[in-house]
Amino acid sequence: MKKLLYFLQPYKNKLLLMIGLLFIQVMGTLYIPTLTADIVNNGIVAGDLEHVWKTGGIMLLTAVATAAFSILGTYTSTAISTSMGKDIRGALFRKAQEFSINDFNRFGAASLITRSTSDVTQIQVAFSIIVEMLLPAPFMTIAGLILAFSKNRLLAFTILGFMLAIIAFVIIMGKKVIPIYDRLQKLLDKINRTVRESIIGVRVIRAFNRTGYEKKRTDQTFHEYADTAIKANKIFAVMVPFVMVIMNICTLMIIWIGGRHVAKGGMEIGDIMAIIEYAMLTLMYLLMGVAVFIFIPRAQICANRINAVLETEPEPAGTIQRFAKGNPGAIVEFRNVTFRYAGAEEVVLKEIDFTVEKGKTTAIIGSTGSGKSTIASLLMRFYDFEKGNILIDGKDVREYPQEELRDKIGYVPQNAFLFSGTIADNLRHGKKDATEKDMHHAAKIAQIDDFITSMEKGLDSQVSQGGSNFSGGQRQRLSIARAIIRKPDIYIFDDSFSALDFKTDARLRKALKQEVADSAVIIVAQRISTILDADQIIVLDEGRIVGKGTHKELLEDCPVYQQIAWSQLSEEELA
Repeated sequence: MKKLLYFLQPYKNKLLLMIGLLFIQVMGTLYIPTLTADIVNNGIVAGDLEHVWKTGGIMLLTAVATAAFSILGTYTSTAISTSMGKDIRGALFRKAQEFSINDFNRFGAASLITRSTSDVTQIQVAFSIIVEMLLPAPFMTIAGLILAFSKNRLLAFTILGFMLAIIAFVIIMGKKVIPIYDRLQKLLDKINRTVRESIIGVRVIRAFNRTGYEKKRTDQTFHEYADTAIKANKIFAVMVPFVMVIMNICTLMIIWIGGRHVAKGGMEIGDIMAIIEYAMLTLMYLLMGVAVFIFIPRAQICANRINAVLETEPEPAGTIQRFAKGNPGAIVEFRNVTFRYAGAEEVVLKEIDFTVEKGKTTAIIGSTGSGKSTIASLLMRFYDFEKGNILIDGKDVREYPQEELRDKIGYVPQNAFLFSGTIADNLRHGKKDATEKDMHHAAKIAQIDDFITSMEKGLDSQVSQGGSNFSGGQRQRLSIARAIIRKPDIYIFDDSFSALDFKTDARLRKALKQEVADSAVIIVAQRISTILDADQIIVLDEGRIVGKGTHKELLEDCPVYQQIAWSQLSEEELA
């Protein structure tokens, strides 16, 4: 909770203003019953109509002023809660950007979405209601009891007894409802995850005719959430009527006890009316506290879930072994790197050792699951390795700030992803100040410029979410152009040519070779035809390097590479 209170610090002046407005509102509200008693005792009973009109006018002005302060207080609390929600969402987003893939997977995309949307909204709603309805309760209770004691001690103690009964009942019920709300937020995560899977995997679901099964699975998740929510609502369905009954009993007790005092001449009728109003106001604020209590347990759970993200330290980088300098001319060096995924027993990569030099291309090939893409992820520092060192320009990647490290790299992922917006917007992800000339140049190298210029709006053509309005090859080429426009020191192409035909692939690699002459290039590939001209080919098998050399050298002395080549190339191509 301390973490969330931090987000209120920029608004402490507004918060103090709002508390002051609430205090004035409470005092104005409690002043009205005092005026009521004065009208009855000194006006109506005494027959002084002038006093009735005069005091009634003061009561009307007090009511209008109290309403104005109440509106201003509500506006201030809403402004604070909205600003605080914006800050919390921003902090969650920035924290998620610092996570490694393991950190990200620990929470999951569905849960992070829920925490950034629903959980923050619950915090905002709870804050507004607490400061507007619960915060005035202590002022109202203390001031109301003081005024009640000034009229009659016995009636004041009666009100106090009923207040304690309400508080005890709310505490007992609260212990039952908090675990329910904890389960409710987890079920909301499950709903997000299920719906997200159903939308993303809709083609697979239809292809395998599993629509009915997915509907049942989704309905079951909705039913679980509804049943849990109904269980919580049943508890509050009992609480509110119970408090109303207590309030009515309290009123009857005040009238009965007060009536006896009036009959004996110990009280005036106006004082009984004032005490009834004090009791109603005091207990009404307790009733509002019960209503607020609906939001507090859920907000507490949401706050804990948000804190779990904000207080998570990104995956540690491990022990760093510093070197005086790297190999001369080398941009990237892997030195005996070993890596395993979190919770895995077996290592994915073991003692990986190779060097990538400036102006040269290194290709990585191997069977599925051999660890090819993992090498690219380690270089980008999406994961941290277990042993060894990865050096860029002679410096361990773990010594680089993430922003500086990734500025050096132009990365094209295995699954080409485009953002909603325009083609120009997507290309500017690679270089935010890119000109149209830069974009057309990069697109020309990526063999996509002719397609762009043929479109009516050219670079301003719209891109749907994920690039769904483009083919796989078009998405892949736009992703390549996005990396090229960056002009980085290191290019990583993670199986980025798989959706291209052989002719386009050849043209692209030829144009790319001239463009990246001053950079190091790492190509992760499945097709040998893509890497035939590489200066160095790394062959992986079960996480180990089993071959290293040119295409011709590997055909002579690497059995694993020979098997891959025989399966993909004809006898003429092998010759």
